[in-house]
Amino acid sequence: MSNEEKLKQLFELREKALLGGGIKRIEAQHSKGKHTARERINLLLDEDSFVELDMFVRHRSHQFGMEKDRPLGDGVVTGYGTIDGRQIFVFSQDFTVFGGSLSETFAQKIIKVMELAAEVGAPVIGINDSGGARIQEGVTSLAGYADIFLLNTLYSGVVPQISAIVGPCAGGAVYSPAITDFIFMNHEKSYMFVTGPKVVKTVTNEVVTDEDLGGAMTHAMKSGVCHYVSKDEEEMFKEIRKLVSFLPQNNLEDPPRFPTNDAAERMNDELNAIVPDDANKPYDMHEVINAVVDDGNFFEIHEHYAQNIIVGFARFNGRSVGVVANNPRVLAGCLDINCSKKGARFVRFCDAFNIPLVTFVDVPGFLPGTVQEWGGIILNGAKLLYAFAEATVPKVTIITRKAYGGAYDVMASKHIRADINFAWPSGEIAVMGSKGAVEILYRKDLKKAKDAEEAKAMGQQYEDEYKKEFANPYTAAEKGYIDDVIEPRRTRFRIIQALEMLKTKRQDNPPRKHGNIPL
Repeated sequence: MSNEEKLKQLFELREKALLGGGIKRIEAQHSKGKHTARERINLLLDEDSFVELDMFVRHRSHQFGMEKDRPLGDGVVTGYGTIDGRQIFVFSQDFTVFGGSLSETFAQKIIKVMELAAEVGAPVIGINDSGGARIQEGVTSLAGYADIFLLNTLYSGVVPQISAIVGPCAGGAVYSPAITDFIFMNHEKSYMFVTGPKVVKTVTNEVVTDEDLGGAMTHAMKSGVCHYVSKDEEEMFKEIRKLVSFLPQNNLEDPPRFPTNDAAERMNDELNAIVPDDANKPYDMHEVINAVVDDGNFFEIHEHYAQNIIVGFARFNGRSVGVVANNPRVLAGCLDINCSKKGARFVRFCDAFNIPLVTFVDVPGFLPGTVQEWGGIILNGAKLLYAFAEATVPKVTIITRKAYGGAYDVMASKHIRADINFAWPSGEIAVMGSKGAVEILYRKDLKKAKDAEEAKAMGQQYEDEYKKEFANPYTAAEKGYIDDVIEPRRTRFRIIQALEMLKTKRQDNPPRKHGNIPL
């Protein structure tokens, strides 16, 4: 064969590989409002930056007539490219080839890019659109999944791992995304579940749709599996690019810094009046966050889940930070099981990747009730405590209003190694609210009242005295637990000052294999 013929063969094979499962299946994919595997990569990465690997890989199965159908690429497109000029490794499952089902060689292609990503220190983004394990390969396919799970686990906290669910993701396939750091899902086009509706009906006699069982909003609101829901694939990949901009390449690097025209000294007078005079009235902590971060740009994570706590990424003077905040508009900002898990996982991610933590506190305590106690609020609340205490990144805390009881300790207090702790003048740092405290401290005195009216007057007097003594930030400031009581409108500048001072912080935990976080 001449050189010219060899080149012709190469071009023909490449052209065939680029067609995946063929024109008809590509058209079927498009008819569902879905992109092909390579189209998705092009939406995600910088233009013309993708370098494909293993285009010519074929499966090795010879059972059930599989030897007669051996498409190039074997159902997954793998390689590397860039996002905003920074290196990224990617794999994109191709539903046009055997429904994107995973085979031995399919798994080996994914493993290769994951190993390369860990070796060079770059994020991995997996685009999932698969019918699950390739049944024709039996246990070999299951072994491929387990090999991927192992690398997901070993590289957790080493390089950022992001999963985009753009179609079905069922059975054993769900556990790789579950181990990754962030899961993006597409509204009405993607779903995740361990067992599908048919199996559910057979086993439990429940009738449920794909969407209700494992759709994007189900996992965003109820299970917490999904971190971000997009209206379509274009929006999904745009938002993944935005997320990557806040993250370092790996655990040995700092996050990128972006220039900003938002002055560090900028003040926001509205913050001086944002906390209501009535301590029982809510306000939206999102407004506080948006007022102080660079350009009001806050990238929220888990927006629809456990909304009594807010987590997400922002920048202060161009530096990436992770923001954790109680939201008094939902459950009065109480800590419960779901928000504790949500907050803990986010804090641990930030700590793993050298992202400073800025915490806004307005928390009246842990949510009471049998549902919480029987559901394990003790263990789950301890997860958030453990995460903040374990974290060695710079930690800046601002108490805007309530910081009561054990929840005060948990929310990045000075006692669990927060570096700089501020409070607004509206801060109330105490064991509990004044009404509950008075009922305990002055129980006997109140019983001596002649009638209900006198008891009410006495109670109000005691509450006023308690508030004056304890429901303020100054008692804690006297003891050094609060570094400064600050004017709310100067919050942005004070946070930036603190982060700048802490940029060279070095802190280590005692030598150990790993801790035993309460799970």
